[in-house]
Amino acid sequence: MRKFVTCLFLGLLALSACRSGGDGAGQKADSDTTRIRLEVLNQQIEDDAENPELYNRRAKYLLGDHQFDKALKDIKMAISLDDKKSGYYITLSDIYLLMGQTEISRDGLKKAIAINPREKEAFLKLAKLYLIVKDYPNCYATVKQLLDLDKSFADAYYTRAIGLLEQGDTIHAVDDLMQAVDKNQQYYEAYIQLGELHSIKKSPLAELYLKNALNIRPQSKEAMYMLGMFYQETGQYTKAIATYQNLGKVDTSFREAPYNIGYIYLVYLNDFSRAIPFFTESLKKDPGYYQAYFNRGYAYELLGEYKNAMDDYQRSLKIMVNYDKAIEGLNRLDKVKVRK
Repeated sequence: MRKFVTCLFLGLLALSACRSGGDGAGQKADSDTTRIRLEVLNQQIEDDAENPELYNRRAKYLLGDHQFDKALKDIKMAISLDDKKSGYYITLSDIYLLMGQTEISRDGLKKAIAINPREKEAFLKLAKLYLIVKDYPNCYATVKQLLDLDKSFADAYYTRAIGLLEQGDTIHAVDDLMQAVDKNQQYYEAYIQLGELHSIKKSPLAELYLKNALNIRPQSKEAMYMLGMFYQETGQYTKAIATYQNLGKVDTSFREAPYNIGYIYLVYLNDFSRAIPFFTESLKKDPGYYQAYFNRGYAYELLGEYKNAMDDYQRSLKIMVNYDKAIEGLNRLDKVKVRK
């Protein structure tokens, strides 16, 4: 039932030059923008070949375009021209991290900190890097160093919270997440984590935190889905249905929105006929959604429409061979035929 499982890590280190996926038009626009900026930088470097900052900027753009070798060449040129800039070693670290070379990436961040012991960005990225490789003691030690520099650094608390969650220490993780949202009341990811943790306990606080997340990102499918699941799992079915309907408007291709509404009508409200069109809508969004075929078939079975039920169970099995629930459904229908 849960589509979104909240990640226990923020992903790779945040790189401003990296672009997230999008539609074809958006990707083309991003590509065109990057190309134009690269052309400008190429000309600037041609005019001022001894300027290390220009190589650093171009390295970041090349990194965002996944041209790792060219990016690495540029940042090494920048460092050769000026090896006293901590930011250049951060760029070097970013490149090596995305190339999968975590040890060299770590060394780059340590070099940045050695040059500038108050370089908060380097400390944060180093803590996250330790988190990636599951080196929790060094992660926490680095976070402590960062907080010694700046007690109000929300990302530091959040990073440590993720490590604590990965280690199963939810009590201290919640403390750090609360610190994160206290220092930064627009911290979407921290509200999501708090919402997830309180949803597991079915605590009313989950609704508060997830609504805070939605106040920050009103179109967040993740936050909407989690809020809908919280309402569903705590018996607030009217609110759950309304939330899934809103989610379906935000993303018309999101198959779980109508599916979960159908599930509520089928399992919790025992309104089998109302469940059917929602499973049908889900199947229009994804014809390979075998669970939707099964649940629609089950609704038909409960309504006594055995031919439709059999057809849906068979469709489910064509997609997922040996699907236990569909096989059990067909076996039930065979017994009905025998009794008749």
